[in-house]
Amino acid sequence: LCFPEKLWKMLESNQFRSIWWSEGGKCVAINKDLFKVEVLGRRVCQRVFNTRHIQSVIRQLNLYGFTKVQRDLKRSASLPEFLSEEAAASAHSQILYYYNPSFNRAHPWLLGTCKRRAALKQRALCAAGLDERPLQKPRWS
Repeated sequence: LCFPEKLWKMLESNQFRSIWWSEGGKCVAINKDLFKVEVLGRRVCQRVFNTRHIQSVIRQLNLYGFTKVQRDLKRSASLPEFLSEEAAASAHSQILYYYNPSFNRAHPWLLGTCKRRAALKQRALCAAGLDERPLQKPRWS
């Protein structure tokens, strides 16, 4: 399975607590610390992804056109409320939100349109008759 298909299966299964649908099925939410243990910390034979690093998963999300969604939390003016909100925000900062218009729980048929950006770029270059490989330097005798 390709990365988006694996991600979809994880979201649709009840096996993982570290990743879920957010925003009514339009965003992927990942609890970073729990994901590291629950998904990336698995033994080799049980791994979902071929990595143990969260940055590699984030790189894959970006390659497949996902964008990080920032959460803006409004803060209270009173100090006690601000401090409690700050503690909640700290816990909340461990949750990453990613959005891709082609990755939507209500529209599973769009999953097939989630392609790697590099692959799309290479296909476009080939279709235009261009090659992305750098020119070789001339050899001087």
